[in-house]
Amino acid sequence: MLHVDLKDSFHLRITRELGDFPEHSFDACLFVPGELALTPEVLEERVFYQQGIQIHRTYQSTATLEPLVRSRLIRRMNREKGRPDPQYRLSMSLYGFQYVTAMEQAVHKILQGDKQDLRGELGELIELSSTILGRLRRNRPEDGTLALYFTNIDNYVSWLTEQQFLKLAAELEFQENELDLKELLMRIARRESKYRDDLEYNSARVSQDSIRMSNKMRLLRRLLEHPVSMRRVGIELGEREQKLLRAGVTAVVMSCVSFLVLRTRDALGDITAIFLLVLALLYAVRELFREDLQKKLWNWLRKGRPKWRYQFIDVNSEQTVGTALEWFDYKKFEDLPEHIRSARHSSTQQREETVIRFRSYSKMLPARFLSGYAGTRETITFDMSLLQPLMNQSTYPLYKLQDGQVEREDVERRYVFNLVTCERVGGKKESIQRWKVTMNYSRIISVEPSDT
Repeated sequence: MLHVDLKDSFHLRITRELGDFPEHSFDACLFVPGELALTPEVLEERVFYQQGIQIHRTYQSTATLEPLVRSRLIRRMNREKGRPDPQYRLSMSLYGFQYVTAMEQAVHKILQGDKQDLRGELGELIELSSTILGRLRRNRPEDGTLALYFTNIDNYVSWLTEQQFLKLAAELEFQENELDLKELLMRIARRESKYRDDLEYNSARVSQDSIRMSNKMRLLRRLLEHPVSMRRVGIELGEREQKLLRAGVTAVVMSCVSFLVLRTRDALGDITAIFLLVLALLYAVRELFREDLQKKLWNWLRKGRPKWRYQFIDVNSEQTVGTALEWFDYKKFEDLPEHIRSARHSSTQQREETVIRFRSYSKMLPARFLSGYAGTRETITFDMSLLQPLMNQSTYPLYKLQDGQVEREDVERRYVFNLVTCERVGGKKESIQRWKVTMNYSRIISVEPSDT
């Protein structure tokens, strides 16, 4: 399961539900309009990869709203009233993270759905949310350190619940007979806000400043996700090969130059001005061809081979739970696989596009996963702000007839990017999707699936 959405003004977010399958392959091609004139000379591949792509992999339960660790966690928290469990923080993070991700998925599903049974879907969401939060808050620890950790998790979970219900109230289109649902959503949001105020989770200075509140909640989200996130440790492949290639090319070029120097010495006899001039010319040619030869041979040797290798490490057990190989290249349309070209629907104009291709292949070891979690979830973020300097900030005039008069309207310049994704999980059939990303100089305007 894969979906693409907008994380913020300049970041595309690709979310992949990998399940409990041990092998996964992923291919994403971003088609950049030719008018931006993107080339490796303008923005190097390595720079784009390191600055423009962020990958985050976490544990993920297959349950939608009920955490798999719920019953085990409740029993553990009950025992901790008398004797704190050293695994308390992990249990709290598992519980909170499962609730948060489930709430976000459920809200996204409701907003994207057909809304034929809106009352039933919202009713189920509200009931499950209330039940899970009630069970979480029923077992508040008394110990100072554990109480502080509980406060941080409960603070974020409450704020997230408020934000998600307000999002539903703001973005859903309610019929006249459904306005009570909108009022109910806002009432729950007010209740969560009052809950945090009564417990003094946030100072008045933070509560009254949206920026401070947002920054604090972002830090609490990182605290929540840390125990269920996998540390990603990687190396760049081919460094030794590159050194050996550089040494080999230098040896060959120097041998040729030395041979030519000796032949020149034999031909000219004594060291003269002409000999020195020929010698300088030979060394200049050596410097000119050595770098070009190294570059061409290196590109030939590394063509189609992965550029980075990563390990996924469980932050709790420090065990390696998976590995991944990754590719990143600028491609021409003609060099893409047939199924990618077919999904893009090639035309003459589209063949002028620059294609940014990211690929990954990973193997996971589900037997080493955290107890209660058999699957993983991967989030890939593309930073489109790296392409902003290539865009035109100006507007252009558009004329139209209105009531017999000619009117002029200044229209902003927009750029349409196409994103084609190809995913294979386990032995399943490849899933190919295309997304249309509309962007101007200031922000990403929309992200929507496309079939045309």
